[in-house]
Amino acid sequence: MAAVTIATALTLNIDQVYVAGDALVGSRNVLDLLANILMVVGIYFLSRAILRAADPEEIPSRRDHFGLAILGLVIVGLIVCFSAVAAPYSSTSFMKDFGDQWSAAVYSAVQFGYIGIVVGITGYTCFRFRGNMSRPYFRIAFTLIGVGCSLAVILVLAVLGMDVLHLHGDLVGMRALSLVYDAALVGAMAFLCAGLALPPTARRISRRRESKTEATLVGRLTEVWEKTTDQRREVRLVSSAEIVDRPDSARRRLHRMLVEIQDALLIDPELLKVLDDRDHQVLNRVEQYLAVPPSRTEDGTGPHTVGRGSTLHDRIRRQFFGHAPSKTRSEAEPTA
Repeated sequence: MAAVTIATALTLNIDQVYVAGDALVGSRNVLDLLANILMVVGIYFLSRAILRAADPEEIPSRRDHFGLAILGLVIVGLIVCFSAVAAPYSSTSFMKDFGDQWSAAVYSAVQFGYIGIVVGITGYTCFRFRGNMSRPYFRIAFTLIGVGCSLAVILVLAVLGMDVLHLHGDLVGMRALSLVYDAALVGAMAFLCAGLALPPTARRISRRRESKTEATLVGRLTEVWEKTTDQRREVRLVSSAEIVDRPDSARRRLHRMLVEIQDALLIDPELLKVLDDRDHQVLNRVEQYLAVPPSRTEDGTGPHTVGRGSTLHDRIRRQFFGHAPSKTRSEAEPTA
């Protein structure tokens, strides 16, 4: 929603698109009003998405009645102020041509004032909760978004300053503030785009790495699975070795084989005798790997590492043989 509305608003501000589109609706700058409405709507939904990701107390399904009410008032305010502006011809520089009118200044102030408040709250929330993110790329992403929001606030202040100076006819001051506006605009867009693009890119890279690890573990665990379940075939599920090809099939197969191995060991603990130290190390590695949530979780919270001796087959060994594997996960099996 946010991406579509913001992209549409920016597209309508392209001069050729604006002139051609505005001519279709009477050449009275109606497209400027539409673009600004779409922009505040897009900023609202973008802010909501960032706040839900940053603040653990935000409930995705909870409707933001207060925020929607404020957004509705802002849209009404834009329409009322725009209707009071004397803009008899289509202009690709609306505020430059008509900004000396009080109604136009208020029209601009309503839009940018709202944007400034929203991005200010968003930036504060990003800086406040970035330290709670256990994944480094989430911390970096929220820092970048926070910086981008801070620059957006500077941009808003520059726009409001230019509106006031325009009303007073101070064109020199307007040109000076326009330099601040241009720099803040470029910086805000760069930091916001980088911050928003980082998490999905990092998750994709992480998932590819996990897929390679899972494929390696499947090959290693298959040997252990065959040793234990060959003698207890009743624990084998029908499709253990043939799981439908899908992005998480390797992880699902690891789960399936591990459950069958554990069932076999619980039914017949004597099967532990057919497993050597390497087999136990593989079981430790797989159980600990599966105890860590995959990187596709959206909240950025970190996994809790399973401690030494906490796996199920370790507990079985202690129960029947009085000892557990002597090596930790890091000592026993290098990361794939």
